[in-house]
Formats: sequence, structure tokens, C-alpha cells
Amino acid sequence: MAALPAARGFSLPLQRPADCGDSRYFDISRLGCRPCGAHQRRSADGSSCVCQPGYRMVSSSGGSSVICEKCPENMSGVTQDGWNCIICPKGLTSEGKCKCLNNEILVERSVNGILLNEALCIRCNGSEQSFSASDASGNRCVRCEQTFINVSKSCDCSSPNVLAGGLCFSASESLPPKGVATVSFGQLGITLTSAWFLKNLQSSASACWLYSNLTACQALGNMCVMNMNSLSSSGTDACGLFRYIYVNTARLGIVHSIAFWRHNLPWLYYGDQPGLASQVLEANHFPTVFSFKGTDKDVKLQFIAASFDAAGNFLKWQSLEGGILQLCPDTQTKLNAAYAFGTTYQQNCKVSISKLLLDFANPVFYDLFLEYNGDNGQEKLWAVPVLNLNLQYNEMFVNQGSNMNNWLLTRRFFLVDALSGKENDLGKLPRVIRIASKITISIRLVSHTQRGTIYPPLLTIAYTDMPVQNPETQSVMVSFSVNYEMNQSEAQVQTDITLGVLGGLGVLWSLLKTAGWKRQTGNSIIDLQTIFKFLLFYAGDLANVFFIITVGTGIYWLVFFKAQQFVSVLLPLPSQEEDFVTYIACAFSLKALQFLQLLVSQLTVDVFFIDWERPKGKVVKAVEGVTKSATAPVSIWRTYFIANEWNEIQTMRKINPLFQVLAVLFFLEVVGFSNLALMDSSSSLTRSAESYTAPWSRILRFGVSAALWLGIAFLQVIFFSMFYERFVEDKISQFIDLCCMSNISVFLLSHSCFGYYIHGRSVHGHADTNMEEMNMNLKREAENLCSQRGLLPNTDGQTFQISISRKMRLHYDRIHETLTRKRGPARLLDSAANAFEQSTRAYNTMNRFLNSFIDHVHKEMDYIVKDKLLLERILGMEFMEPIEKSIFYNDEGHSFTDVLYYGNEATLLIFDTLFFSVVDLASQSFVLAAILTYLQQEIFRFIRNTLGKKNLASKTLVDERFLI
Repeated sequence: MAALPAARGFSLPLQRPADCGDSRYFDISRLGCRPCGAHQRRSADGSSCVCQPGYRMVSSSGGSSVICEKCPENMSGVTQDGWNCIICPKGLTSEGKCKCLNNEILVERSVNGILLNEALCIRCNGSEQSFSASDASGNRCVRCEQTFINVSKSCDCSSPNVLAGGLCFSASESLPPKGVATVSFGQLGITLTSAWFLKNLQSSASACWLYSNLTACQALGNMCVMNMNSLSSSGTDACGLFRYIYVNTARLGIVHSIAFWRHNLPWLYYGDQPGLASQVLEANHFPTVFSFKGTDKDVKLQFIAASFDAAGNFLKWQSLEGGILQLCPDTQTKLNAAYAFGTTYQQNCKVSISKLLLDFANPVFYDLFLEYNGDNGQEKLWAVPVLNLNLQYNEMFVNQGSNMNNWLLTRRFFLVDALSGKENDLGKLPRVIRIASKITISIRLVSHTQRGTIYPPLLTIAYTDMPVQNPETQSVMVSFSVNYEMNQSEAQVQTDITLGVLGGLGVLWSLLKTAGWKRQTGNSIIDLQTIFKFLLFYAGDLANVFFIITVGTGIYWLVFFKAQQFVSVLLPLPSQEEDFVTYIACAFSLKALQFLQLLVSQLTVDVFFIDWERPKGKVVKAVEGVTKSATAPVSIWRTYFIANEWNEIQTMRKINPLFQVLAVLFFLEVVGFSNLALMDSSSSLTRSAESYTAPWSRILRFGVSAALWLGIAFLQVIFFSMFYERFVEDKISQFIDLCCMSNISVFLLSHSCFGYYIHGRSVHGHADTNMEEMNMNLKREAENLCSQRGLLPNTDGQTFQISISRKMRLHYDRIHETLTRKRGPARLLDSAANAFEQSTRAYNTMNRFLNSFIDHVHKEMDYIVKDKLLLERILGMEFMEPIEKSIFYNDEGHSFTDVLYYGNEATLLIFDTLFFSVVDLASQSFVLAAILTYLQQEIFRFIRNTLGKKNLASKTLVDERFLI
């Protein structure tokens, strides 16, 4: 087996037919240029060789396999087929073949095929009865064009008659103005003289004007459309000539009772009266209704178009199904999905200029209609207006604004025009190509309809002018879309009203919270801190308002759009969703601020574990060789144990975050709930791979994800509260029981003068005991042989909300300063030993003080126990100010969990929901949103655990090494 040549591999030089020159041809077998033989030159198509002028072919097998022979001097011409020499009486062409004068045909053989020695030029008989002239190829005589006969009674159109575009017009007839054969390409800022216009504009206008020639009138209309229906001040371009004929043929009447459709003329304009567009688009309803579920006629838009070529010939009726307006290739199923009612369709792609030049060498023009059945079952058509964004009126673009009263609607359009941009030879590449780069069909639902009534559709089209330089490398981005919309102003007004009302209520609620906070801090002065706190409260409440509005809006559209049979609502367009997305962003930002404030407040809460245990007897200790009797120390392990349990429940939640994320992701991606967020009418959870996938609706996407997140979380909370805590494990109640069995109370201050108290004083007097005595104590308690656990005699109330007096707080702070070792005389903090001893004394002092406080020892700092009023519970504030005595409010709801994650599940849940939704709306990926949401939860849980542990060690003097 032969080895590969070094450094060559399988490469070959790139050669094109144009690179071969006149003396070489392009060999299609070797994809390269090869030389022609002697007396030969390249053929017209470049793929073979032909004999030079004055030489005839002797043999030819294609390519360079041609043998040429020089013709005799007296027979210098060559026949049209190139095989014979012949005498040419009237000269030779540049190719060495015979030529004849105008209106003559060339004859080289007799009737029976015998080659003549000398070619004949026979003149066609243009007199009456014959009226013949040579055809375009000069090979035979045919009847001359009828206008020649009508005007001159011959085939000659001599002066003073006018010859235009192959037609003859009498000088005595009233001809339309002299047309300007130019095409304006406004995007490029250039105006070209079009070869097509130069050849056909004047003749089409004249034939249409004089003879009402239907094809000529259509051709003139097409040239106006190629000039973007633009109306210039000169008035003599294609559109100016069309308007001239339109205005001066009013006597001919109108077609189908449509005022803008003149007899014999194409319907190009709706008129330029102010406000006419709004009348066309909104004055009448489309005379049929649509539904999401029903027969094919009810659920599909039956668009049909009349198609014409550039010369004005009618081609055929074409249904839009099959993708005739979609320049992007796709499967038939996906192309047809564009016209399913209620399905928002979008198609974007990049198309090569070379492909457009190949597929649309000759432009096709369309008049679009929407098909429907009349009252008697007869098939009828409704004309679809066109909004051409490139239309100019006196050099001004008039269709760019959103005010439809200023629009100028048209009818006919095309997809690609590679014809008008040719300046010279119509067979060459155009200098400019014009492409319909953006086509949008808009379907508007009638307001307050219950039966799927729509306004007439509107086709909006934008063209891109592209200079043709290198078609193989040039491309253009094109898009096709079908949008469904309805007037959202009423929904926006209702949203604004709801936002205003709930926002106002939020202000009042925040004021009440601020007032309650002022009472709980024991400060009655309104200062900057008060204003800042009000703003933080209002941020959280306003976040809830935005969240309620967005979730309600998302679920509303999800339910009412997807579940409807007869169409009464349509989804907002992407441009109409901006306010909704802004609301979500505001809700997330404000809720994040509230969450961070909550985190900071929980990380700075004051907590102290009150040990009720008393020493048992005395012990003997040897100090510096001297034996002394001392009080037996109380074990610190119970305090460490309670501190660890408190540390464990700091980030406990009513839901499992990992299960929450996985469950939401399962329902969205596996079960298929994400398909409900597509902008189509289907409510199915599964879609086939061949079917068209509509774009996402951000409102539906948020509605589906938020509803699933909240629904699964709600089920988790119900399961946790109703089953798990009741039959498996209730860690909050267990912590309270553990405090009581450990003989330790928990004193919490979330504000300066407000906090919580968990009464853990053992009813057995001691908790530092052996297993036998502990089991005996539990048995006695189970058999009601001992007193109840409550703070008050004969009660079970162990948890309280406390509102302490200012005097009690000052006393607490004085002890707390030395406990935290942040302050104190420098002489006492010179050594670690002194600092530790001081902290130990401060701890014992605080423990004795709180013991005595709970036992009513300090009459000047006493407290009372009472129930909260119903209104106090509802408003979450205290009406009574603890001036002389502190107040302990009975609390059966374990509200001390407000300083834990457990008691703030609603805030955490809303924050997680918004975080998930914001990430998803930004990335359009449920998977990424789930991953980042779980990471966020774990990061903040780690921060809360770590800093919460440090705060616990700092405030309770429990060494952080014992918190595991």
C-alpha cells in the first residue's frame, strides 16, 4: 500500500471557472483549469472549448477534445452550430457567425435540411394580413405585438410614435408622465437606476393607462412595491405613476365594494387619511371566532395568498402552511405550527446571500388574505393589511412609531428582491438585494370577548438593504413570528390599584411594627435609627406586596390562559412583561434586604442559660497544703448540653431544602410542568420531539415555578406540622422538655427591652443526678406525683414573651459588660487568668441575678405574668409599657422560635422562591436555578451556624470548642 506524500496529504488547489481565462476551460472531472487546443477558445459556459472565429469544428468529444479547421477565404463565416463554413452576405458577428438586419431572419439550410452555400437574410412581411416580425432570437417570423398594429397598422413604430418596453404608443394619445426608473434604498442612502424599471416602467404604465392591460397594471404595482410603496415629492417614480393612474381612473369603479381597490389595478394602499389605520384595524371584528380546542377551522388561522411574478402574471393561490413566508428551513410540522391559534411562533436564522440569489432570482409578490366561512357556509377572504416599516412619505419613514393613527397601511409585499437592484445586464448579480428580514403577524383579541373574537390581523414587515459584494460569504439575519396580543391596559390599571392599596396598607403595617419595635427597645424618641428601622420594615412588607401581586398574576395567566376553550384572554407580549419582571426584581431585592436584616438580628440576640441547680453538700480541697471544706461545685455539662441543643436548632426549618429543590426540579423537568410555560394553547405536559416548541413566557414561567415551589413547600409544612412533629419528633418541644429535665432556663433578649423566656426549672429540685434517680423522677412526673412545670404554681406554661423594664435592662447590661469581656478596668485584664476569673464571676453574678429576678427577689425589678390581648396578638405589639414592673406574657405558640430559622419560615420560603425565579428568568434554566438556590441555602445556613455559634459562645460563656 502506497504511503502518503509528505506534507501534501489530500490537498488540491482551488480553481474556479472564472480563473481559467479565454484560453483555458474548467475541467469538471479534475475541478481545475486545462488549456484548450490550437485555434480554440473557452465556450460560453466555461466547461469546454470551441473553435475560434473563422474555424469550423471537424470533431468534438467535449472538453478540449475538439479539432478545428480554418474556413476558406471565400467562406469566412461559420454556421450557428459551428460545424460548417458558409458565406455571410451581411457580415459577421463577433463570434464569426452570420448576422442579419432588424426584422430579418437568418436561413442557413433549405426546407429539407440541405446546407446552403450562402446564408439568406429574409425580411419578415410586416404588411397588412401578415403583420409579422422576427422573434427575439432572429430565427423565425412571428406576428408583431398588437400595439404596433393598432398604432401604425404595421410592425414598425417609427416617429412620432413612442416605443417603450416593446410596446408602441401613438404620439397623439394622452400618455402618463415620463417615469423615473430609479429605486431608492433608504437604509444605504443610495438611489439606483434599475435595468428592470428602465425596460418596463414606462411601457407598463402606458399600457395600464391606455389599454387597462391587467398584466401591465400588476407589473406597475409590483414596481411600486419594489420601491417600498414610497411616495416621493417628485411623483414620477413607479409609485407616482401608479397613483396618477389610480386617481384618474375613478370612473372605472371599485372591486368587491372596497373603496381602495380600483378596477384593473392591484390593491396597494388603504389610503393616507389620518386615523384610517385605526379604523381598518379596530373598527370591525373578524367575522368568525377561534378556540383552543375544536375543529381545524376553529383552532387554525387559514392564511392564503395570491402570488404574482414581477411581470404581473398571476401564479397561483398559496396557503401559508408549508412555510412560504419563512426563509429559515425547518420541518413541515414546525412550519405549519406557526398558524395554530394562540401559539406564539418565533423563527430566527442566518441566511446566505448566495442562497437567496439562487432561490429568489425572480421576486414573487403576495396579496395576503385570511380565509373564513360566511353565514351561508361560502368560503370568504378577509384582506390582511401590511405595515411596511421601510415605507417613506416625502423622504420620511412614517410607520416607525407606535401611534397607529400615523400609519400608512399597504397590501402587497415580497420576500426577496434581487431584480430592482440590477443596474445594467439583468442576467448579472444585483448591486443591492432587498430582503424581508423581519416579518411579524399580529393577532389582537377583542377586549372583553368570551368567544375568541379577534380584530383583523396585521402583517408587519421590515426590509434590509444589502449591497452584494461576495454572496458566498455574506449573510443576513431573518426572523418570522406570529404574535397574539390583547389590550393589557385594564389589567395594568388593576395591578396598579392593587399595588397602591396593598402598598398603602404596607405603610400602615410598617408603622405599627415600628411602634412595636420602639416599645420593645424602650426608646420613645423618633430619630434616624427609627426612620431606618421603618424603612427596613417597609422593605419587607413591600416585598410581600410585590410577591403577592406577581404570584397572583402568574397563576392567573397560567390558569385562565391554559384552561380556556373559547379564547377570552391572551398572554402579554414579551415587551409587555417588563413591568412584571421589574416587580419580581423589586420583590427579590427588598426581600433580600429583609432576609439580611433578619440574619443580622438573629446573630446579635442576647442569650443566657440560667442554671437552677444548687450544690449538694461540701467537698474537701487542698489549697497550698491547707485542707479546706468548700461547697460542692455544680456541673457545667448540663449547660454545655443545652447550649449544643440550642445550637442545633438554630437553622432547623419546617421544610427540607434539598428535598424541596429536587422535588421542584422533578416536576418541572421530568413530569413536564415546564411545558405549561410555553406561549402556546396546549396544556399538555408532554411534547413530541417533532413538534414546534414555542418561546417561553416569563409570566407563565414564574407562575409555574412559584406555584410548584410554594405548593411543595406547603405540603412539606403540613406534613412536618401535622405528622412528623406529632408522631416522629418535635425538636422544639423536646428542647423545652430537655431544659426542664436539665434544670436550666433560657433567657433571650431579641431587643433591648423585649425577648423570650423558657422556664426550665426542674420540679424535682435537682437534675445533676444518677440514672436511677433520673428515671424515678420521670416516673413520678408521669404519675402526677409532683408539681407542674409552669412558672406559676399549678400551670404548665413554660414559654413566655417578656417585656422588661428599663431598670432591669440597665442592671443586666452592667453584669453583661464584664461577662462578654469587652470592657472593664485594664488592671483586671492584664492576664488571661484574671480575665477568665472575672468572666467566671460575671457569669455567676448573672446567673444569681436572673435566678433572683425570676424568683421575685428584687421588688424594684419585679414582674407580672399576664395573657396578651387578642389585638396585641394580631398586631404583634404590646400596649402596656413596663415602667415599674416587667411583664411576662403567656406564650403557648413557642414564639421564641422567632430568633431561629424555624420561626421565620415564611420569610425564608419567599426569599428562596424569588431567588429561584430570578435566576431562572435570567438564565432560562430551571436546573441552574435549582442548583444555585440550593447553594445559596447552604451558604447562608453555614454563615448562620458559624456566626450563631460564635454569638452563643460570646453571650453565654460556653467555650466554642464544646459547641459541636
